[in-house]
Amino acid sequence: MRVAILKELLLVLPLSLLVSVAFSQQPAPDLILLNGKVFTSSASHPYVEALAIRGERIVAAGTSSEIAALAGKETKRIDLGSRVIIPGINDAHYHMGVAPATYDLPIQENDPQWQEIKDALSSAVAKVPKGTWIEAAFGANILDDPQATRTALDLLAPDNPVALWDWTGHASLLNTLGLRKLGIRENELNPEGGMYARKQADGKLTGMVIEFAQFRAGRRFSELASEQEAEQQLHKFFDQAARWGITTVQNMSNPIAAERCVALFEKAPPPVRVRVMWFGLTDEHGRLTKEGRDLPTHPAPLVTVSGTKWILDGTPIERSAAMRKPYADRPSTSGELNFSKKEMEDMLRESLQRDDQLLVHVVGDRTVETFLKAMDATGGTAIWSKRRVRMEHGDGIMPDLVPRVRELGIVVVQNPTHLALRELMVRRYGNDRADRLQPLRALLEAGIPLALGSDGPANPYLNIMLATIYPGKPQEAITREQAVVAYTLTSAYAESAENDKGSLEPGKLADLAVLSQDIFKVSADDLPKTESVLTMVGGKIVYDGKVLAVH
Repeated sequence: MRVAILKELLLVLPLSLLVSVAFSQQPAPDLILLNGKVFTSSASHPYVEALAIRGERIVAAGTSSEIAALAGKETKRIDLGSRVIIPGINDAHYHMGVAPATYDLPIQENDPQWQEIKDALSSAVAKVPKGTWIEAAFGANILDDPQATRTALDLLAPDNPVALWDWTGHASLLNTLGLRKLGIRENELNPEGGMYARKQADGKLTGMVIEFAQFRAGRRFSELASEQEAEQQLHKFFDQAARWGITTVQNMSNPIAAERCVALFEKAPPPVRVRVMWFGLTDEHGRLTKEGRDLPTHPAPLVTVSGTKWILDGTPIERSAAMRKPYADRPSTSGELNFSKKEMEDMLRESLQRDDQLLVHVVGDRTVETFLKAMDATGGTAIWSKRRVRMEHGDGIMPDLVPRVRELGIVVVQNPTHLALRELMVRRYGNDRADRLQPLRALLEAGIPLALGSDGPANPYLNIMLATIYPGKPQEAITREQAVVAYTLTSAYAESAENDKGSLEPGKLADLAVLSQDIFKVSADDLPKTESVLTMVGGKIVYDGKVLAVH
């Protein structure tokens, strides 16, 4: 009876009394943050002025005077000087990468022409030692240019392994030495869902490696990095992540295998939280489902191993996203599924057997439709509505598919940098389909959980800018507050961690970032300049820009 009365009382008490009731019998906080503009990501109290932290968790949130009254003799204080605080950014979709020592071609364009690659490569071989890897990124122009072949690369760089990587990660072009270094033989068999492209005349490899063949090649390339190289590169990434206020990274474990991630993190624990996911590969016999399945759930401080990802189709860059209608600029193709509906059903059943979250890369609308049918065939809403299956990207969630996505409880993880490709989307799909693909606001309005991840440049404020202006399609833009919630609380929901993090509320982990500028007021163009001046993970400072004093 007393418990029921207390619950009713707490529902009507003002915030100031909630603070005093909660603290009447509690020790003083270790740290209080005062005089800020704290965006909590909580719908009930979106903004407060101050926070109190004890140990690794927030114990109170309210006005500065309320929180200051909780301080004890040993309590430390930080005056925020009206700065904005947000929950720590949770990048829901990132690919940590490490690589051996290479020479990167100084390519200026994101989508270079073949001539630019040729000129840069010719210049490089004159000064780069023989045997040194030479690499560069490319886009649609190289994919569509018949001159871009292994033979052409061999003529330009016969004594250096060369890897040109499609920046989507779904294709690469290698010269002969590069193929050999990665163990790809002339008679290499295609893995399921992938292809080693061959010449029609003689069946020899062209050097183009696609989908699951590319994922295997990228994994082997990553494995060439020494332990020292890997540790240095990861340290550099984590240092920058903390400077941006990123406190959780959900890592897709491609190209670095989950096993190697765990080994590296056991040796050198990361300063921010990392979720390591298992990334499925294939061989010529089918999907590989058993490798790395004995990893512990919590192998190192701040590290969690959970979730399995499968890539069900490609992307529009390669025209490999599986569409219900042909591509506008190449009507001979509508893309391809990497796996059959039956294989998708098997993936879903495996996730149930292992009680493990399933994440699927889906881009084309045919892929979305096929996967929804696979979910219906394995139990439908009754089974899946509470299991938070994730669609990574979800570009092909067309209006007719939205209701079923909502009913099945699917979480959509979108990547705002992809939204900047409006011109290419129109070229691939035509205006009408481009206007309906890559939904953002429409997902929120339909009640579908929307999380954000970078899947590329990790600057969260660049991604927030793109999500809130949506180049070429402003009707699908979301507000800055919605973007921050998607990047924090919903990203935590996407890993079933919303009870512990994602918002700045009593009882939650003190994962937060004090920002260099007010991201809710500055111009859109200025958003990417934002950094954190103080980043905390579990109440511990992991980055200090020396702007705020601790007293």
